[in-house]
Amino acid sequence: MAKPNYQYEKRQRELAKKRKQEEKRQRKAAKAEPVAPPEPPPQPAEDKSAP
Repeated sequence: MAKPNYQYEKRQRELAKKRKQEEKRQRKAAKAEPVAPPEPPPQPAEDKSAP
């Protein structure tokens, strides 16, 4: 039976933790940005030359 590679497992845990922290940092940065309310789409101009 092969022996477990603890260094590999530790590295994978560290990478997962780093990835999770980065995602959290990005969410916080996105939340901190002032979000402008979405602008309504422009209404088509009414054609006054039509009967």
